Amino acid sequence: MLKTFKLGGVHPPENKLSKDKTIEVLPLPKTVFIPVAQHIGAPSTPLVKRGDEVKVGQIIAKSSSFVSTNIHSSVSGKVKKVDFSADSSGYPKQGIFIDVKGDEWVEGIDRSKDLDKDISIEGSDIIRKIQDAGIVGLGGATFPTHVKLVPPKGMKADVLLINGVECEPYLTSDHRLMLEKPDEILVGIQLLMKAMNVDKAVIGIENNKPDAIILLNKKCKSYNGISVQSLKVQYPQGGEKQLINAVTGKEVPSGGLPIAVGAVVSNVGTAFAVYEAIQKNKPLIERVVTITGKGVEKPSNFMVRVGTATSELVEAAGGLPENTGKIISGGPMMGRAIRTMDVPVTKGTSGILLMKEEEANRKEVKACIRCSRCTTVCPMGLEPFLLMTLGEKQIFDRAEGEKIMDCIECGSCSYTCPSNRPLLDYIRFGKGKVGAIMRSRKK
Repeated sequence: MLKTFKLGGVHPPENKLSKDKTIEVLPLPKTVFIPVAQHIGAPSTPLVKRGDEVKVGQIIAKSSSFVSTNIHSSVSGKVKKVDFSADSSGYPKQGIFIDVKGDEWVEGIDRSKDLDKDISIEGSDIIRKIQDAGIVGLGGATFPTHVKLVPPKGMKADVLLINGVECEPYLTSDHRLMLEKPDEILVGIQLLMKAMNVDKAVIGIENNKPDAIILLNKKCKSYNGISVQSLKVQYPQGGEKQLINAVTGKEVPSGGLPIAVGAVVSNVGTAFAVYEAIQKNKPLIERVVTITGKGVEKPSNFMVRVGTATSELVEAAGGLPENTGKIISGGPMMGRAIRTMDVPVTKGTSGILLMKEEEANRKEVKACIRCSRCTTVCPMGLEPFLLMTLGEKQIFDRAEGEKIMDCIECGSCSYTCPSNRPLLDYIRFGKGKVGAIMRSRKK
């Protein structure tokens, strides 16, 4: 029997329209907007100003605290301005506008270097290089990777879990990366293992990707301590706590981190970025992005430079279909609708989904019928109907007591609600308010 997490979950239609599309390199744009906050934690501090000439891989914004990352230029050209523009959140964020001129890289980046399976670098140097390269979690959370590799005092990791689940419908960027760059990913995993000082790593992959499971199982025979765990298809298995439960059977306590049960979770894209940072001295300046949708002429997986406008991907996939009702950054379950195609690709952009108008329209909201479906599917064991009410009525003290901060915003509750209640909308609102209250309390 295939493993999966034990609590809740749903199985939406997969719609992996681009799973057989090999990764293409998207042509360079004419201009980019590179936000200085592409990660959880403090925004980075700009190091360049208008008129400065920059090269690919040059650091243009420096991390401002331990929980922060460096930002590098993904293109070569001239800085047009340092200003504010909307990102996928819809809010203006500070960033650096660069007019592209050619493709000149900084010295020291060796893109042609062959893969080396022999790991001689020290663990502390791996962590330092990961931090210098600005690597974050590429599964969507964008938590700085170097922070994960330095556990709190008194805690130690026993196992590294690699997330190859990609449970979001439509998205296929991780799937393609596993098929096209398996050895690079495995070397990246070895580097992460050495940085953590662990001798065991498990790659979790859902069994709707049999080609990736077969390939990586075969490749793993050449790498000590790395294995593949085939998992039952169940959303949101890509969540850290759900993946840990599925693979190890352990439960991360409420409010706790994966390290509390001896685990560290990293995405396959992150492992690939670690390989490039250590062996090629290449910072995180590009990533694989899926552009897809039922009306899209050419669903694709592109290697995209950070800062590229969404419109460039849409154009490369055949243009915006006439019946497009919504453009989503990410997948349909956890992604966010964007108002303009000027929104840039960032380190956390895994996909762009173009939804047809009939799919995008919300259905009429009806009264809660107390069916408890939202509670049944919640992977965190919460009561979404109650948390929505508390958010809507702004009863934030009770919302905190009902563990609203444990919500992983997977959207399973809204997906399964027969009354079309906007459960996740109000829970997100409540989480934001409760989080602000908790932060002010600490101050």
